[in-house]
Amino acid sequence: MELFDNAILGLSVALSWNNLLFCFLGVLIGTFLGVIPGIGVLASISLLFPLTFHMEPTAALIMLAGIWYGTTYGGSTASVLLNVPGTPTNAVTCLDGYPMTRQGRGGIALFMTTVASLFGGTFGILLLMMFSPIIASYAITFGATEYFSLMLLGLVAASSVSDGSFLKGLMMVSLGILVGTVGTDIYTGTPRFVFGMLELSEGISLIALAMGVFGVAEVISSIGKINTKDLDKHSVSFAAMKPTKDDMRRSWVPMFRGAGLGAFFGTLPGTGPSLAAFVSYAIEKRVSKTPERFGKGAIEGVAGPESANSSADQTSFIPTLSLGIPGSPTMALMLGALMIHGIAPGPQLMTEQPSLFWGLVMSFWIGNILLFILNVPLIGVWVKILTIPYHYLFPSVLMFIAIGTYSVSNSTLDIMLVAGFGLVGYFLAVLKYPLAPLILGFVLGPLIEQHFRRAMLISDGSLTTFLERPISLTILILTALIALWGIWSGVKAKRLNTKDLSKL
Repeated sequence: MELFDNAILGLSVALSWNNLLFCFLGVLIGTFLGVIPGIGVLASISLLFPLTFHMEPTAALIMLAGIWYGTTYGGSTASVLLNVPGTPTNAVTCLDGYPMTRQGRGGIALFMTTVASLFGGTFGILLLMMFSPIIASYAITFGATEYFSLMLLGLVAASSVSDGSFLKGLMMVSLGILVGTVGTDIYTGTPRFVFGMLELSEGISLIALAMGVFGVAEVISSIGKINTKDLDKHSVSFAAMKPTKDDMRRSWVPMFRGAGLGAFFGTLPGTGPSLAAFVSYAIEKRVSKTPERFGKGAIEGVAGPESANSSADQTSFIPTLSLGIPGSPTMALMLGALMIHGIAPGPQLMTEQPSLFWGLVMSFWIGNILLFILNVPLIGVWVKILTIPYHYLFPSVLMFIAIGTYSVSNSTLDIMLVAGFGLVGYFLAVLKYPLAPLILGFVLGPLIEQHFRRAMLISDGSLTTFLERPISLTILILTALIALWGIWSGVKAKRLNTKDLSKL
């Protein structure tokens, strides 16, 4: 009964004209930016992030969330039609989506990605509604030691499952923590790493870092790599979108499996929709009686991963909203939006801000339905956008990045930081360093420091406090196991590469 009352409260908030408008704008802009190859969800949210400073917190989060799952919907369009993933999450959709387009079945592939995304999103929202209050009720008993251990777990997990080696991921987390220490110490008021510049006394802007690393760097790396000449417009007409009975029969079970996998990976720190989509594809290929069809236009290879990434999009809000622990860099930006508005994320959010929490959750239903309604009739528009030469698009993106960054604090230093972080992010990507742990380290670093120092004050400086509390000790043991697994996986991969090279 309590869940029903909360849902009614959330609907009353989400269905207000103001929030409904921002939900619509979020999913529309997210889909539009997701369609454009090379932009991605982080760059999309970073572009619109400055606007949220002048909005109500609930409306701001609803719009950012709409952009988050809207880009996943839009990203599948470029994957299917151009073999270029609009977002990293949609990379696996290229494997069978593009062959379907080459066979004249691109419209069916796009329709099934929309259906699978709606199904996976619905499954994820239901779990979010049911389990977030339970997790939050237990998390209220957590102290500084438990929160420090939880955040450490999130950072180590992000390092171990990110692209590249575990050590590279850990190095990027450490770099993010280091960048996050710039500014004034909140306990002593001492300036740290400001180098005499007053503009840095409040710390480095999250906007400047995110826009540089994920906006400018992505644009630089995409220049000269996007080719729209092979786009087949005829395979995406309305008449070509009707799936056959065999397509539907083959898709339902993969969608169920994908939704379950996405729900599992979405709740784990550092994993999220990308890993969920790849695991879903691997499982569908493994259980198929005709695995040779995969990579040649198998509808299961589209439906399963798309359901998985949409489910993971929704369930990734569970640790973010109920514990205040972002499981991905996108969720870190969401957390930053809450903190900028003076709202403390964590288990108290549901009790202190019930209208915000449940309004946001119920807006997910509205957003996913809007995406389903919008995507099919707007396919023609997205196709026309994809035909625009990329050398016309990327200068516009860079211009909006510069305007958005400057509008936050009217600081020319932030513009220079964006350019600097953009170059750094590009070279780090070239050197195969994962960029996602950098943002997680930047957002969680100051929080880890606060909880660590608070735990030290309570325990009179004794480090054993982290081992004396059962929950903290359990989390630390799990963190150590994940770290060891990450190191072992890296060593194993290196040995396999060495063996392969020796055979050449």
